[in-house]
Amino acid sequence: MQKTDIGVIGLAVMGRSLALNMADHGFKVGGYNRSHEVTEALVKEHPHDNFIPFYELEELVDSQERPRKVLIMVKAGRPVDLVIEQLVPLLEEGDIILDGGNSFFEDTIRREKSLKEKGIYYFGTGVSGGEKGARFGPSIMPGGDRKGYDYVAPVLEAIAAKAQGEPCCAYMGPDGAGHYVKMVHNGIEYADMQLIAEAYLLLKYVGGCSNEELAAIFDEWNRKELKSYLIGITAGIFREKDDLSGQELLDVILDSAGQKGTGRWTSLESLKQGVNVSMITAACNARVMSNRVEERRAAKPLFTVSQEKRAVDKKAFGEQVRNGLYTAKIIAYAQGFELLAHASGEYGWNLDYGRIAAIFRAGCIIQADFLDDITRAYERNPDLKNLMLDPFFLERINAGQESLRHILTMGIINGIPVPAMSQAAAYLDAFRGMPVGANLIQAQRDCFGAHTYERNDREGTFHHDWRLSNE
Repeated sequence: MQKTDIGVIGLAVMGRSLALNMADHGFKVGGYNRSHEVTEALVKEHPHDNFIPFYELEELVDSQERPRKVLIMVKAGRPVDLVIEQLVPLLEEGDIILDGGNSFFEDTIRREKSLKEKGIYYFGTGVSGGEKGARFGPSIMPGGDRKGYDYVAPVLEAIAAKAQGEPCCAYMGPDGAGHYVKMVHNGIEYADMQLIAEAYLLLKYVGGCSNEELAAIFDEWNRKELKSYLIGITAGIFREKDDLSGQELLDVILDSAGQKGTGRWTSLESLKQGVNVSMITAACNARVMSNRVEERRAAKPLFTVSQEKRAVDKKAFGEQVRNGLYTAKIIAYAQGFELLAHASGEYGWNLDYGRIAAIFRAGCIIQADFLDDITRAYERNPDLKNLMLDPFFLERINAGQESLRHILTMGIINGIPVPAMSQAAAYLDAFRGMPVGANLIQAQRDCFGAHTYERNDREGTFHHDWRLSNE
């Protein structure tokens, strides 16, 4: 039997791509899939000297050099537990299981604890970059027992994307840290995509830009501070022609977007942690509303918007949208990294935020030059409470917030939904110390429920005997 360096269980798109990536880097990779046809198709379509197919799980495990390293690439949830149940009797103390799917971090914590009792290392391993990233270099976020990381680091760091010569892979922290970081990465991705969609709507329906003009605008943006994977592909999307109708493809795509759950998890986790990630939540809700296609069509003629049609200088308005988008993007990332910071303290992970930003610089969906600035911010101050307080980002928010407010106004006047940008402005205004009305809420709670209130002129909690004349 041929010896292997690592085994991959689950050879669908992501598992297949990662297996071939490992094989390209000189590792002997064993591959197994529950459906033998999937394994056979991989061997036929992508023959590789370093990829060895197995049709029995026990044979895959037996082929491994010790400590055995097995990467699970199956659907999150119960399927992961089922594979682990099959693997455990075949493994020995010191062997390693990696889960490269989008598992919920609390499941990862549970699995890591259970397997540690059996002497088996378990790594919740976030992988970002889609099929292409997995095949040629993703961003990788492993979390688990630090002692076990040295065994898997040579493989993971070899196959990861490289940014400025460094692998976009680093040890995140214990148990569920890796999957938590991946979850928040995906939440930020939701906000990033929604902000770009809102910029598109503003440029198209307020600025009057054609798809060709939009492509040129996004190309220009991709040469400046907004340079990123998402901005780059968006420019290309505006130019793409439909091979069925010959029209511009974007214009025939249904105005409805799905979601797989990681953005929603981020939003729910933020509520549990008591951290404001309103832009990520707004992005999730925007997708929910987008799915109500028939209801939206029926409602459109029923609600009139008093549109204030103004002559718009396309170039000047485009610059305002660019500045506003950049400002909102800073705030979205500030929310995401604040959630990471709170979770790090809550779960004892000791996350390195600068390193996290650094591994996002290539391979993943949110890869952007912007992340270099985040890395430098945390290098300047590892204990930075909020990204917006870094001098570099503070200066840019102050320079760009007028543009953000202006384009928001134009969007609202013209009936264009801009939920993520709206939340960016709302978060900034709450963060910068303006009255938020909580004194009135305290009074209401004490009035109807005797919940007490705090004062700004003395310490302690108080209750007032409310005698309201209008009751």
